[in-house]
Amino acid sequence: MKLTSHEHKYFIEKLKPYMEHDTALTMRNYIQHGKTSTYEHCHDVARLSFLLNRRFRLKADEDILLPAAFLHDLYLYDWHIPGPGNRWHGYTHADIARRNAKEHFDVCGKVDDIIRTHMWPLNLTRVPKSKEAWIVCMADKIISTRETLNRK
Repeated sequence: MKLTSHEHKYFIEKLKPYMEHDTALTMRNYIQHGKTSTYEHCHDVARLSFLLNRRFRLKADEDILLPAAFLHDLYLYDWHIPGPGNRWHGYTHADIARRNAKEHFDVCGKVDDIIRTHMWPLNLTRVPKSKEAWIVCMADKIISTRETLNRK
């Protein structure tokens, strides 16, 4: 699925303050899955979240959806390097990303909750509660699967 030129312009306009922020740009230094940087991963999750919302007419709040999707993995470390904090990355990085999003961006409670719940069902007790949270959770699973399978 492709964005129309109008949608692309809107998407970039909404995410520009996040995408160009020095903290977010450091995500380019970390690999997410395969050869994909965390920055690229977050951009792709935001793009797919936007597309799913638009194409399926889900009427999610894009002012919440887009920042949450882009910031959902703002954990700022290489989880591939063995270390005490990286062992449980799948279970802990959402909290680290939330802290970083609060520290570097003025995120609201709903964005915070979307970041917190994006790893469901791995984190079984953190079930997405909003339409926006479900969209980001599903988009993250789709993009992560694609990145993992396309490692070559």
